[in-house]
Amino acid sequence: MIVRERPNAFTLLITLRGSIVPEILPHIALVALFTVLLTLASRYQVIDISSLTVMPITLLGIVLSILLSFRNNAAYDRWWEARKLWGQMVNEIRSFARASSALLGEQATGRRQMLHLLLGYAHALRGQLRQEDVRADLQAWFDEAAIEQALSQGNGPDGFLRKLGNALGDLYRQGDLDSMALKMLEERLAALSAIQAGCERLASTPIPFAYTLLVHRTAYGYCYLLPFALVGAIGWAAPVCVAAVAYTFFGVDRLAEHLETPFGRAPNDLPLDALCRIHEISVAESLGETPPPPIAVKDHLLQ
Repeated sequence: MIVRERPNAFTLLITLRGSIVPEILPHIALVALFTVLLTLASRYQVIDISSLTVMPITLLGIVLSILLSFRNNAAYDRWWEARKLWGQMVNEIRSFARASSALLGEQATGRRQMLHLLLGYAHALRGQLRQEDVRADLQAWFDEAAIEQALSQGNGPDGFLRKLGNALGDLYRQGDLDSMALKMLEERLAALSAIQAGCERLASTPIPFAYTLLVHRTAYGYCYLLPFALVGAIGWAAPVCVAAVAYTFFGVDRLAEHLETPFGRAPNDLPLDALCRIHEISVAESLGETPPPPIAVKDHLLQ
C-alpha cells in the first residue's frame, strides 16, 4: 500500500510511484498516435470526417461514465471491506489476549501457546490469500512438525483455530475455565472464523468477468471513436484532448482491476505483512515480552 504525505500541486502532477500511468501509458500513446494519423489523413483530404458531430460520442461517454463509476465503486467496496475485516482481526486478537489474561491469569499454563496459535492463524491466512509460503514466518513460534501439521491440511488458518478451540476445550474439562469464560473466548474464535470466511469470499469471488469485459471494451471503443468527432472540430488539438480522456478512462478501468483483488502485493493492495506485525506486537505486549518493531515504510510502500 502506498503511504506518503500528500505532495504539493506540482509534485502531484509528476508523481509516478503509486500511479497507474506506467501501466496505461502505452495504451494512451497508441490512442494519441491513432489520433495524429487520423488528423493527418483529414488535413490531406485522404478521408473526410468534417461532417461528423460529437453528439453520438457524448451519449456513449455518458454511458461509459456510469459503467466505470459503478464498477469502480464495486471494486473499492471490496478493497474497503477487506481492510475492515483485517482491522476487525486486530480487535479480535487483542480482545482474546485481554480476556484470556483476565480469565486465566498472566502466567496460566497454555496461554502463551494459545496466543501463538492466533499468530499462526493470521500468518497462515495471509499466506493463503497471497498464495505464498509462510513457513519461515511461523518458525518463530512453532516447530517444523506443528507447522507441517497445520499447513498440510486443506485449510491452514482453520487448522490453527481448530487447535486453539481444542486447547480451550481441554482447559474447560480440566476446570480451569467455567462455561461463561469458555463462551467468551469461543466467541472470539467464531469472529476470527467469520473474518476468514469473508476474506475467502472476496478472494474467490471476483467481479463478474462479463461486466469487466463490457466496461473494458466500451472504454477502448470510446477512446478510439472520439478522434473522429474531434479532429474536424479542433484539428491538431485533438490528440491532446483524446490522450487526456484516455488517461481518465483507462486509468479508472485499470485501478478498478487493482482494487478488486486487495490481497496481493501490488502498490495499492492491503499491507498484510504490516497488519500481521501489529498482531505480533499485541501478543508480545500481552505476554510481557519485548515487541518487535513495526514494519517500516520503504520507498513510500508498506507491504
